[in-house]
Amino acid sequence: MSSETSQRTTERGRIRVTGLDVDRVESRDPLSSWEPDLQSEEGRGRLEYAWKRFRRNRLALFGAATIGFMILLAVFSRPIQLPSSFPVLAGQTVQPFSLAPADPANQDVITGYREPTLENVLTWPPTGLYLFGADWAGRDILSRVMYGGRWSLSIGFIAVAMALLVGIPLGSVAGYYGGKVDELIMRIVDMLYAFPFIVLAIAVIAVLGRGYWEMILALVVVGWLPYARIIRGEILSVKENEYVTAAKALGSRDRSIIVRHILPNAMAPVIVQATLSIGTTVLVAAALGFIGLGLSPASAEWGVMLNVEQDAIARGRWWAGLFPGLAIFVFVMAINLVGDGVRDAFDPQGDQTDSDTGGLR
Repeated sequence: MSSETSQRTTERGRIRVTGLDVDRVESRDPLSSWEPDLQSEEGRGRLEYAWKRFRRNRLALFGAATIGFMILLAVFSRPIQLPSSFPVLAGQTVQPFSLAPADPANQDVITGYREPTLENVLTWPPTGLYLFGADWAGRDILSRVMYGGRWSLSIGFIAVAMALLVGIPLGSVAGYYGGKVDELIMRIVDMLYAFPFIVLAIAVIAVLGRGYWEMILALVVVGWLPYARIIRGEILSVKENEYVTAAKALGSRDRSIIVRHILPNAMAPVIVQATLSIGTTVLVAAALGFIGLGLSPASAEWGVMLNVEQDAIARGRWWAGLFPGLAIFVFVMAINLVGDGVRDAFDPQGDQTDSDTGGLR
């Protein structure tokens, strides 16, 4: 029998596997390599391939450009000064530019403005000087929408990132080890899933109080659940592959197997879910602000703006609610376009779809 077809006995440490053809495992799946350099090369190759496919999706690129534009407006709307409690560069201005036409907290941007009444509250619709009009306190709505993007967008991105840091490790442990560990983690997930998303977030805020980080923590408490469930399901499938068995036979540690061999092949649906969840998180944050459980009115967070302007909207000041709501709509639509593009980029059937449509979307 030739050496190419012979079955091998692999031994390392206390693990002894008979009948495992290591060469066959490598040839069947290039991702089965347990060598660090080859594994990292494969990871880069998959990401590069997905990026090439993402760039062919025009709607996804349009969504990404829209998100980038909104982030730039939010960052450069007003100067950014670090708080005095910040460990580095305390009290220093790290962003000196101001694209907003007025101070979003200034309550007298309109000449001659005085205490609002039912008679004069309708006198400042959008004009050439104030493109989005002014709110009930005489504050420029355009400036507040730009500045409020800092709070709304940062809440979405930070909450999703923190939820990933919680959900991925817990789901990985549950899927890889199984047994009682899996049972315990999944029962916690099922128990939390029994509560409506918004109700659980309200309960957390009621306990912690209102505030920026309190809202993020409330969104993380309910946001890590889908990531844990998705990554667990993927790992249950991936861990049965031959290259995982080969890594175990060579004595690789569990942490190394999970991080280097399993997660790279299980992350695609998690990335798609995380991208789409950013828009959902912004919507939930706006809903909490609208019902009075969001940030302070001075933050100009988009949901808080809608809450403050409820009476004005009822009196016919349509612009007071239109532009904050439009900002939420545009961002969520853009992030959904990006999420669809990311999903298609990681879709193994995407090449057939591209050939059927001529490469256009």
